[in-house]
Amino acid sequence: MAEQLFSEAWMNQLKDAWNSEPEVKDALAAIGFNSVIACGFKGEDKPIGVFVVENGVCVRAGSYNGEDPDWDMRADRADWMKWVEKGVSMMSLGSAFAMGKLKFPKGDFGAMIKDPRMAGPFVKSFSLMQRIGAV
Repeated sequence: MAEQLFSEAWMNQLKDAWNSEPEVKDALAAIGFNSVIACGFKGEDKPIGVFVVENGVCVRAGSYNGEDPDWDMRADRADWMKWVEKGVSMMSLGSAFAMGKLKFPKGDFGAMIKDPRMAGPFVKSFSLMQRIGAV
């Protein structure tokens, strides 16, 4: 059964999927990627979920608890659910960002999406959301 989007259980399912996906974990380990990634809904003061990555590996995931994110991704619930259900491509993510559907209160989307070493794993991470589903 699918878990509630960004719940503690859902974030941990995403962590497991991330760590078992070489196109995400190994690709980011190869560039020494370390980051605190938060996600939530546009218009809310704080993110809901947090994802801590060290050298490409997600070492902790769960509810946001005041961490200082390197990346903070926000979208309306309807858009998150559309991406969870249908997945995304590089083009659709770029379009979502350009149209303001995907916002980054923290993090440089433009620089990230231009770096194929980061852009590929970023897009692939959305397919992991699709794989685990959500309610």
